[in-house]
Amino acid sequence: MRRRHEYKMPERRQCEFFLLRYVPDAVKDEFVNIGVVLTGPDGFADVRFTKDWKRVRCLDPEAEVELLEGLEREIKDRLSEGDATRDWLLHRMEETFSNVVQLSPSRAVLAESPQEEIGRLAEMYLERAKRGGRAASGRMQIYHAMRGEFERQGIWNLMRHNIAAAEYGEKGDPLKIDCGYRPNGTVHMYHAVSLETDVNAAKVLAYSYPKLREGIARAEKAETTLTAVVEAEINREDDGVAFALATLKSSEIVVATVAEMERIGANVRRNMGM
Repeated sequence: MRRRHEYKMPERRQCEFFLLRYVPDAVKDEFVNIGVVLTGPDGFADVRFTKDWKRVRCLDPEAEVELLEGLEREIKDRLSEGDATRDWLLHRMEETFSNVVQLSPSRAVLAESPQEEIGRLAEMYLERAKRGGRAASGRMQIYHAMRGEFERQGIWNLMRHNIAAAEYGEKGDPLKIDCGYRPNGTVHMYHAVSLETDVNAAKVLAYSYPKLREGIARAEKAETTLTAVVEAEINREDDGVAFALATLKSSEIVVATVAEMERIGANVRRNMGM
């Protein structure tokens, strides 16, 4: 396996984003994400709102959608003038919406292109899961959480991505492991798996990993570990989930939850000598 530093990675620069949430009942504390604001280098700032208001109307049948759509236009105008500060938004939410629209805490994200990143964030946080697409949606949420933590630790760009099983295992195997690194004589790999929406993905991973491990041992003279990163909360009493966990264990694949990513990221950082 080639080391990550042999690859020329596009520059990723730090941006910051926060979500706008529709919270019709503060007591119940139920909300729907309706917008995302992203700010970045060179004065970049943009906002995207949901185009599908069904979830808002489901939560609050009396929601004034036209007023919310007007808010997007107003924020866009203020951003273009460089005047849409977080304090202004907080005041605007309280003044006009009585805190029915609230702002999430700000989060950092590294992006090659802020224009593309805000589209990805809008897809991740604002779009409804498409019928037949729940498995991809669930896995991608885990993937973005995993990648986000590695980025926060400053190590994502030092890792290898999309490791092709076919390069080391069976020819034609379409599986690509999300990321990995080799700090010493062991290749450590991480892959997002949704046990909530696609337990078959665990079976696919368990099938491919032994051949991938053998191939790396031959080609790189290195041992391997593979961690499947799953949802923060899983129902171990569910027959499908129990089967998936047992299948992963049988192939010596470690299972970790998204909630453990901070610990995992810090450990990877230490292993890299950072």
